[in-house]
Amino acid sequence: MNILIYTWYHQIYAYKEFTAMNHKTILVTGASRGIGKAIALTYARNGWDVVITCLRREEELKKTQREIEALGVSCLAWMGDAGDFESCSRLFDAIRERFGSLDVLVNNAGISYIGLFQDMTPDEWNHILNTNLTSVFNCCRLAVPMMVSRKSGRILNISSVWGICGASCEVAYSATKGGINAMTRALAKELAPSSIQVNAIACGAIDTEMNQFLDEEERNALLEEIPAGRMGRAEEVGKLAYQLGSEDSYLTGQIIQLDGGWI
Repeated sequence: MNILIYTWYHQIYAYKEFTAMNHKTILVTGASRGIGKAIALTYARNGWDVVITCLRREEELKKTQREIEALGVSCLAWMGDAGDFESCSRLFDAIRERFGSLDVLVNNAGISYIGLFQDMTPDEWNHILNTNLTSVFNCCRLAVPMMVSRKSGRILNISSVWGICGASCEVAYSATKGGINAMTRALAKELAPSSIQVNAIACGAIDTEMNQFLDEEERNALLEEIPAGRMGRAEEVGKLAYQLGSEDSYLTGQIIQLDGGWI
């Protein structure tokens, strides 16, 4: 009997070790809707366990969680502020407890501010900086030690073409995305010796809720500027994000524009 128990115990232990080694996990911030949701679902359809976060849209986050779990994978949904380091620390504690490690980090959480720079208050500036850029620092700072210890991992930052060329009346947003681009290039150099790739997708006009403020005339004028003649789809960002995060690659430190030839 003791031999049987011993054998059973080691079979279970070996199975758990095998599962941990072969099952991959991704964290996508700002994943209750839009681009973040599309990325999370793309990975889930390919058998990845998924961690999704958002700050306020709890019902939408739960709906996304149900959609992911319906695909037969595990999903941890976390409500919290990615711009707060202590809050992020609790998230990463939960990731370690449930999944053991993290293979891919996608920093997608972000907000926009449209208006004259001279009308922007310091509080509004700090809010967008915290949400769009400090959140990237927080999640990278907590994910990097996990990845370095395994000498494996991918970090993908969702940026914008405004981080490359800037946009009138979106100074703060452009500044945060420019900061993300610079951080991507610098961190990629630092982490390359540890076999960790860091890249960014600089999105153009993607047809999500963030762009629903455009009226028909503004939308048509925008489409005329885009050589592809249309906005991008969140699912297209998801497919590119999956390619960058799931395949072995020499590609690192790159800001990849996904904009239909616009900029």
